[in-house]
Parts: sequence; C-alpha cells; structure tokens
Amino acid sequence: MEYLLFVGYLVLFAWLVTRTKFFNRSGLSNPQLVIIFLLKVMAGIFYGWVGIYYGNHAQMVDTWGFHYNSIQEYNLLFKNPHEYLVNLFRDPYQGGITKFFGTENSYWNDLKGNFFIKVLSIFNIFSFGHYYTNIIFYSFISMFGPIAIYRVMTDVYPGKKWQSLIAVFLLPSFLYWASGLHKEGLIFLGFSLVIFNFYFGLKRKKFTANNIIFISLGLLLVLILRNFLIIIFIPAMIAWFLASRFSRKPLAIFGICYVCFVIVFFTAKFLNPNLDFPQTVVTKQKEFVALHGNSSVPMQKLEPTFSSFIVNTPQAVSLSVLRPYPSDVKHLLSLAAAAEIDLLLFLFLIFLLWGRKNDRPAQSSIFIYFCVFLSLSVLITIGYAVNNLGAIVRYRSIVLPLLLCPVFCGINWQNINTLLFNNINIQSNITKNSSATS
Repeated sequence: MEYLLFVGYLVLFAWLVTRTKFFNRSGLSNPQLVIIFLLKVMAGIFYGWVGIYYGNHAQMVDTWGFHYNSIQEYNLLFKNPHEYLVNLFRDPYQGGITKFFGTENSYWNDLKGNFFIKVLSIFNIFSFGHYYTNIIFYSFISMFGPIAIYRVMTDVYPGKKWQSLIAVFLLPSFLYWASGLHKEGLIFLGFSLVIFNFYFGLKRKKFTANNIIFISLGLLLVLILRNFLIIIFIPAMIAWFLASRFSRKPLAIFGICYVCFVIVFFTAKFLNPNLDFPQTVVTKQKEFVALHGNSSVPMQKLEPTFSSFIVNTPQAVSLSVLRPYPSDVKHLLSLAAAAEIDLLLFLFLIFLLWGRKNDRPAQSSIFIYFCVFLSLSVLITIGYAVNNLGAIVRYRSIVLPLLLCPVFCGINWQNINTLLFNNINIQSNITKNSSATS
C-alpha cells in the first residue's frame, strides 16, 4: 500500500509541476521541471536513508525525530482537534515569549521545531504517516524557492540559463540539505519569497499587494524557522533598497549601511539590555561547543566585545567558508562536503582570473551586491557561533545559490573553452609535425 501511495503521488506531483504557472514562467521546459522535481525527491529519499543508517555520524537524526513527533501531532488532530489547532501559539514557559534569542525555556527556540512538526503532521493527513511519501509533498513546496531565485537570476543574467540552472538547482550540498525533511528547504523558500518579490517590485518601481503579502510571508517563515537570520536579512534589504534609490555609488551605500549596522549591533544593548546581540552570539557559541558532536572542532573563545569579534573573524571565515578540510573527512558525507567546497573555491579562483567585465544594468549590480553582503554576513555569523562541521555545511547551504550564481554566470566560459582547445590543437600540431619530420 505504501509503495502504491508513493508512486501515485509521485506521478501526480510530477504532472503538477508542469501545470504550475509560477514554474512555467521560469522558461524551463516541462521535462526540465520534472527532472528537477525528481532530483529533489531522490535527494530527499537519500537524506532519509542516511538518517537511518548513518544518522549519528552525519548529524542526521533530527529528520526522523521530526517525523516521529509529527505522527504524534497527527494523532492529536483526531483525539483533541482544539489542542492541535492552538498548541503552536501557546507559551509553555513563564515569559518564554520574551526570550527571542534564548535556547532554554524559550518559546521561540521551540517554535522552529514545533512549526516544522506541524507542517509534517499536515502532510501525514494525506500520506497516512509515511515518511517517504511526505518527501514528495515537501519537494513540491520547497521547489518554489529555487524556481523563484532562478527567475531572478535569469533576469539579472539574460542568456545565462544553464549557468543559473546549475548554480541554483544542482549544487550538491544545497540540493541535499534543501530537499530532505528538515528546515532548510522552508528557510530558503522564505528567503526566496522575499527576494523575488522585492527584486521585481524594485524593478517595476511599484509594490503590489501580492508583493507585500509574499514578502511578509517570507519574512515570517525565516523568523519562525531560524530567527537570528532575520537580524541579518532585514539590514541587507535596507541596504538594497537605499542603493536602488541612490544608485550612482551602490557599493559605497552598502559599505556605509553595513558600518552603521555593525555600530548598532554592538551598541543596541545600551538602549535595551534585551538587544545584546554580541552576547547572543557568544551564548550560541558556548552552546555549540558544549554539544561535543562527532564533527566538532576546537575554536577560540568569543567574548561580547568588538575586539574579540575582530580577532575571531579569520577563524569564522575559515570555519564557514573553507572547511571541511581534507583532514576533517570522517565519512562519505564529509568527503563529499570537502570535495565540493574545494571545487567551488577553485571555480571562484577561475572567476577572479577569467571573470567578465561588469556590463550589467545598475539595478542588476545592486542585486549582486545584496547577494554578496547577505551571504557573507550569514557565513561569518555561522563561523562565529558554530564549531560543528556538519551543522556548518547544512546552515551555509541556503546561501550558496545566492553567492555562487554570480560566480558561475560571471566566468567567461568562452575564453576558457578557447584557451583549452587552442592548447589542444597546438599540441596536436606539434605531434603531427614531429611525426612528419621523423
């Protein structure tokens, strides 16, 4: 029965992706849409399989924990429908709703897991509690995120369809982490809803009611599922908006805005003790260090001072951008992560050497600045707080398409192709001449 249900839903949703207008407007053909959808489903299945057999080694036990809890939540729907409908909004702690960044007795810390479990419990109504069938539903919903970013990127880089497709859909770690039954797919969907509607609203110089609704929905998803990202996301949007309004020197505007944001980050505590952002990051670091995971690595102790953050910045960049190193490899997934980051760094080097000159419209360049500043802010924040390499690879996966699509589209592949084939032809001619001489 489970297999028939899975196949039936798979065929149904493979058909639905070809009939969804938002997907069709991406310019991707029906076969391409179906292939992308099936890749997400396969990645989600592999994610669940790894969670069963290698969960403790690969930091993957959460996905099945969410599933089992969603079964209990699904049963609650029939036993006590009222409780099912209201329990998500109830604060079980004394003042837990005031602990926005807290981890103990915090409504917000529990909300991210509770919300995801609630979503899975809704899937269970239609899947009868089958994990792998839920992957089909999740793959369809989470596919709206990369499709939205792909539509933005193809507008920014017209004529770069294949580069955008690879960078947005086919980066291994992004495909893996954003397709499995975990929060990353919905977090990226939240990012994408905001970026898509904000980009085209700015381009039209008019925000429709739908734009505002979807921007609000996207911010709400990010707030619920990983609330600290909202503190990074909103400043990036403010800088993007101001640079669009005063577009003569957008990079200078981004720089000035981020200097102001850093000042606010370190001084807001003097206005309100609850806005002690440096201490929040320090607390997060202490909590991760205390976990002692299988892929945890030593890290310098962070203090809630400006000088300590400066001193720890190289370590933060190393952790979130460069690792895992080959020496960090302990299993197949860490090997894949190490190989991927090395390949991406190599492509970035090629971009620096053979990147195209910036001949894009001002608004497109401003959007790229937004992607870079947002992505680097997220990566550095991860590097300050997290010392578990498995968690780092998962957390950073959601910004890779934003950071690497400009790299893939900016490389002058034609020049590289010409250079390679010219060298091959030269070597071939030398060989022929040598043979003729002999």
